Amino acid sequence: MDNRNKALGVILIFLGGFFLLENLNIIEFNFLQIWPAIVILGGIGFWLGYLANRKQTALIMPGTILILYGSLFMYCNIFGWIFMERLWPVFLLGPGIGFFILYFLGKRERSLILPGTLLTVLGLLFIFRYLPYLKYWPTLLIIGGVIIIFLPGRKSANTVPEPNQQQSKQTVTEKPKG
Repeated sequence: MDNRNKALGVILIFLGGFFLLENLNIIEFNFLQIWPAIVILGGIGFWLGYLANRKQTALIMPGTILILYGSLFMYCNIFGWIFMERLWPVFLLGPGIGFFILYFLGKRERSLILPGTLLTVLGLLFIFRYLPYLKYWPTLLIIGGVIIIFLPGRKSANTVPEPNQQQSKQTVTEKPKG
């Protein structure tokens, strides 16, 4: 039997026995206060799996998401779930940060940068939206749009030259050597 299966079996036996003892009122345990820690531990488990075998980069994303979400849940459990009203953008930051970590610790696949950037920027913008001194951040989007529209850009290699340019190229003759 594989060591992973043994470890999983031991964990299931421990959890089953623990919850059975709690259900029978032999031990007292307030699961409602501690459940976010289990989510965090799950994320740490994924990260430990990655650290044990660095080729298992697929474990980075769920590990990162579970740690961030578990931390959010723990914060709300301690300070009040009313804060979820403003902290929900963490649900965007989890995979966004996960994509960046996956990029830096993985094979540096460029396809991870765009979703990481979009999710992280959106998450941060929505979090900053609630800060009173940052209420004018949308002006940065407007300025960026204006710059993109009016800034002279590079011509694409796929653009077709205008008819006048094609004509002038055809009429140019070589100078005789002499």
